[in-house]
Amino acid sequence: MQNIRIVKDCEIENTYRVSRIMADFDVSPDHLRNEIVCTIAPPETWSIGLICGASGTGKTTIAKEVFPDWINENEIFTHKSVIDDMPEDISMSEIEKMFYAVGFGSVPSWLKPYSVLSNGEQMRVKLAKALLGDDKVLFDEFTSVVDRNVAKTLSMALKKCLTHYPQKQFIAVSCHKDIIEWLQPDWILDTDTMQTSFHVAQGPKESLTFENVGEGLGRSLGNIII
Repeated sequence: MQNIRIVKDCEIENTYRVSRIMADFDVSPDHLRNEIVCTIAPPETWSIGLICGASGTGKTTIAKEVFPDWINENEIFTHKSVIDDMPEDISMSEIEKMFYAVGFGSVPSWLKPYSVLSNGEQMRVKLAKALLGDDKVLFDEFTSVVDRNVAKTLSMALKKCLTHYPQKQFIAVSCHKDIIEWLQPDWILDTDTMQTSFHVAQGPKESLTFENVGEGLGRSLGNIII
């Protein structure tokens, strides 16, 4: 269990317009302070985590604070074929296997540049490259740029994919809670309530149940804009 407190202050430039707004609306520098308090309590063994909540509730800030080494910054696609954008030290067979695993199965698309792919294909390529490059991956704005049908197939493909790579751990950051059913994460941090829940197995006929932990340890601070 990890207790998190993040405070961000904004430096104000004392220009005429800024001073006028502060005076007219009775705003002080304290009103610009953003504070987040939460508790992350993932289970001892897990494969998929999810940080979700409405825009402006601190999802990305928390992710960067708690999992700084998990963030994939190798998202440069410069080659004429996305197959050549994959990590150089990964074999062709592993690349092909990962492409199929994340649902990027159109072989002609493997030979196209990233810029001409659809949003769904681009996201699959980003996902494949991240998973090929590291065993611990945090993916911000997961499914945010694709329609919900694509989000569903992509989430289900990822869930199945990670069963074949038990050494890998994946954290999705998203404002869409519909992916919970499809992705079936092992733990969830809901930034709307600042509470963590985890998947509880109830039996073969029960698909997904979540149980809150740390009730009352995390709290939503209302005016958080990040």
